[in-house]
Amino acid sequence: MPNPSDLRVGVIRIEGTNCEDESAAAFSSLGCNSEKVHLKQLLGEVEKSSCRNIMDYDALYFPGGFSSGDYIRAGAIFAARIKSGLKSQVDEFIKEGRPVLGVCNGFQILVELGALPGTDSGISIVPDAVLHTNDSNRFEARHVHLRVEDKSQSFFTNKYETNQVLSIPNAHAEGKLMMSKEKFDELKSNNQIAFRYCDNEGNLEPGYPWNPNGAAYDIAGITNFQGNVMGMMPHPERVFHGWQHADWTSSGLDPSGPGDGRALFEGVVDFLCQ
Repeated sequence: MPNPSDLRVGVIRIEGTNCEDESAAAFSSLGCNSEKVHLKQLLGEVEKSSCRNIMDYDALYFPGGFSSGDYIRAGAIFAARIKSGLKSQVDEFIKEGRPVLGVCNGFQILVELGALPGTDSGISIVPDAVLHTNDSNRFEARHVHLRVEDKSQSFFTNKYETNQVLSIPNAHAEGKLMMSKEKFDELKSNNQIAFRYCDNEGNLEPGYPWNPNGAAYDIAGITNFQGNVMGMMPHPERVFHGWQHADWTSSGLDPSGPGDGRALFEGVVDFLCQ
C-alpha cells in the first residue's frame, strides 16, 4: 500500500494557465510529490532532460485560467494540442483508472477533449458537450454554494457527505454546461453529476445569482462513466484552508481548519493509497 509521499501528481499547464501554484500546493500539503509540468515537456518540445511522460504520474490535474487566451473556445486549443500529440497516452491513463481532475478551464479542456462526459469505453471521438457563455454574458467571480450529490459515486466526493453544502470560489465567463437531452439523461442515470449549484441552505433550482451561468439542472461538476475523471467549474484549490472561506470571520469558522475544497484532494490521495 503506497504512502502519499510515494505519489506523483502532474499539474499540467500552458500559456494562460492560472492557479497551478495553489493546485500543486494542495497536493503537496497532503504529502504528495506534485510537479507543475508544461505541455511542451510532455510533447517532447524541450531539451531531453526536461521531458516528462504522462504515465510516470499517478494523477493528472488541469488547473484553471485562460489557456492560449481561450481563443476559438475556452480550452479548445489546449485540448487540440493534447489530441494531436498525447491522446493515446491520456486515453490509456484514464482506462487504467488513474485520477484526472479538471477545474474551471481544466473542466473546459476535458470536455473539449471528449474525456467528459466521456463514454463507457473512455474518451469520445468528438465532444459530447460544451461549456457555453454564461447567461449573464459576464465574467462571474464570487463564492458560490454547491450541493454534493451521491458521495459514493466517486472517490472525488466520498470524503464529503451526500447533500453537504459547500462554499467554493467561482470565476468564469463560460461555464454553462450544455449537451443533448439524450446525453443529459444518460448523465443523470449513470450518476455522473457530482456537484450542483444551490442556495446557502442547499435548495436546488435557486436561479441567478446562485447558479452563476445558467447550466441546466444547476450542474457545477461531473465525472466520467468510470468515475475517475472529474471536471468542475468552481475552484476547490482556492479554499483548501479555513481562512480562505469568504465568511470565516463572521461565521466563526476556525481559520486553521480545513476549507471546503480540501476533502476533494483528500479523496484522490486516499484512493491512490488504497
